[in-house]
Amino acid sequence: MTKCNEQDMVYVRCGCREDIGDERYLKQTRITPCKQSSKEAPQFCVKDSKESEEIPETRWYRAESVLMKGRFLYASGKGCRMINFKENEELATLNHSCAHMMAHAIKHLYPQAKFWVGPVVEEGFYYDVDLGDATISDEDLPKIEKEMKKIAKDGKRIVRHEITKEEALEQFKDDEYKIDLIQRMPEGTNISMYTQGDYTDLCRGPHVDNEKLCRYFKLIKHSGAYWKGDKANKVLQRIYGVCFPTEEELNAHLADLEDAKARDHRKLGKDLQMFMFSDTVGAGLPMYLPNGFIVRRALSDYIMNKELDQGYVHVMTPSVANVKLYKISGHWDHYKDDMFPAMQDRRDPDNAYVLRPMNCPEHMIMYKSKLHSYRDLPVRIAEVANDFRFEASGALTGIERARAFTQNDSHIFCRPDQIGSEIKDVTKLILDVYGDFGFKNYSFRLSLRDPNNKDKYFGHDELWEKSESELREVLKEMDVPFYEAEGEAAFYGPKIDVQVRSALGHDVTLSTIQLDYQLPERFELEYVDKDGEKKRPVVIHRAILGSLDRFIAFLLEETKGELPLWLAPKQVVVIPVSPEAHSAYGKKIVDELKAMGIRASLDDRNEKLGYRIREAQTNKIPLEIVVGDGEVSSNGVTVRRYGSKDQKQMSADDFYKDLREQIAEKK
Repeated sequence: MTKCNEQDMVYVRCGCREDIGDERYLKQTRITPCKQSSKEAPQFCVKDSKESEEIPETRWYRAESVLMKGRFLYASGKGCRMINFKENEELATLNHSCAHMMAHAIKHLYPQAKFWVGPVVEEGFYYDVDLGDATISDEDLPKIEKEMKKIAKDGKRIVRHEITKEEALEQFKDDEYKIDLIQRMPEGTNISMYTQGDYTDLCRGPHVDNEKLCRYFKLIKHSGAYWKGDKANKVLQRIYGVCFPTEEELNAHLADLEDAKARDHRKLGKDLQMFMFSDTVGAGLPMYLPNGFIVRRALSDYIMNKELDQGYVHVMTPSVANVKLYKISGHWDHYKDDMFPAMQDRRDPDNAYVLRPMNCPEHMIMYKSKLHSYRDLPVRIAEVANDFRFEASGALTGIERARAFTQNDSHIFCRPDQIGSEIKDVTKLILDVYGDFGFKNYSFRLSLRDPNNKDKYFGHDELWEKSESELREVLKEMDVPFYEAEGEAAFYGPKIDVQVRSALGHDVTLSTIQLDYQLPERFELEYVDKDGEKKRPVVIHRAILGSLDRFIAFLLEETKGELPLWLAPKQVVVIPVSPEAHSAYGKKIVDELKAMGIRASLDDRNEKLGYRIREAQTNKIPLEIVVGDGEVSSNGVTVRRYGSKDQKQMSADDFYKDLREQIAEKK
């Protein structure tokens, strides 16, 4: 393609990592609109970023939609980021100003209203409001929006001025929320105020110059929130919204939000009958229904077979263990707050047991149970293990973050000279798995110790510097692009995290590789070296799929519930045109499919054909087989793939062959 000519510069806030680079470089990237762009998918010539010299001088970026020209462009579509409003100064200022305009409107509608704080957050803005005895309902949001539009149309200037702390205390003497804020400010401080029409608010700013600039907004939702986040305080009304410089940007963002709702794994998991929660069972404790369990089992078998091919041995360890074990490992001192409370042994007061948060201590004990020679190493112990962590209730997010989960975990016990080759092999396995699932939007993060908070971690500086350097060198040798993040290490060692960008714009850690010199010391692990001396092995902790639960959540959101054929809980549904006339043939097809190990079912209910086909679509079953007179007479099938209107007629034998090939190729 021909290079673009220089035109009006546009800034891109959202990009596909495979085109622009990893997380660090998804900032303000200068791009030029291309004249060769198609109407359906405009293209841009990416110029050097001000933030980094590592982006090539010219690359092509295909945006799904172009929303603004000449200022900030937001591109939406598969593989692109959801917008983080806090990351951009212009958007942050605009949204904070809109929060104040919302407060202005609320004050008109509810004269008794008092306001706590209205910050910009990643998803837009909110304001916490005390409405006295009144509460906000869904029906109230349009009323507030209508008043906000009137205010924006008036276009009052937003004027900043300063007063003393004493003057502020006098001006807001009847407002306990503002008094609380003012009293926290140092003595002698001048306090900034912003006035817009008949509304004045306490704020450090900055704001836009005129309320008219905030006219492209939408109130998203409302909820209750304790004042200062304290359950002992009054519940305030929290109202969320978003604001953009243009109507096009706003509409595109709202479309993205609707898409995000449809992709939410919690909704999809319920619609597809994969998992459920019950308050009676307990918060954060998922229960997998038949469809969900099939997917879990398929994923477990898949990764275990991959591991067997690479020389891993699989074990099983108990989900509960003595507290003594976690005191040796250090988890009791460093991780106790995230663990379930200990259970005292009624028969032996000196012992207590706890649900395990991870299974590395158990694997250390397994390794230690026999003497190892240097020739035995590496020893690769793997487990698909049930773990438990007492996550805060506010952090629980469906099966993405729960209190009970299953990890695809492994620990490699190796000699120091084997570290590089083992980490490379693990990295290759990760990339192989990601290739099977078609993952492209990911980056490698070297997670380091926080140098300003070393007390959080085991070990001395020399060991940490050595292990961090070793991981860094391996990544460089493999020529894998990576970035570094201080404070993200495990308490026992640095790690390589593979950060995958989800369809909802979240960074999810799916895979991890951790280098550990500490636990071998704490458990006094040994091997006999070729010189006859006993030495310490090094442990590599690694998880490929990570939490199976989080992996399933990610897949559901990435595919919108349309799981690949090989993984889908129901792979094929056979639908007779006439249940009376064609069910016998349909059952024959289903029986033959089941004999091949295919998850197939027969829908011969006494319902209209169109209804049964639509239900198969609703359940996102990958393949629909319709059989009628023609299929019976020819021993054939009519096949339709989910999401397609095209139908293909073929012999049953050809269909079976094609189906086996698709599953083998992970389609």
